[in-house]
Amino acid sequence: MDIHVYEAVAAEAVEHGGAGLAWLVRAAGVDEGDVRESLTRLIEHGYVVPRGDGYALGPHTFEVEY
Repeated sequence: MDIHVYEAVAAEAVEHGGAGLAWLVRAAGVDEGDVRESLTRLIEHGYVVPRGDGYALGPHTFEVEY
């Protein structure tokens, strides 16, 4: 499930610089609790970073094509 949340953040970050929680819940197609758990893991590993009232991609060494 983490990959679905990461991909949702990445897709929205490309277009708008970040993604809000409500949007991520809809885009990932899972409940809010699961999205929050995934975000916690992704933040711990540095793949996603909190930004304002949403989330953005953290530094990475690979490309994401959208």
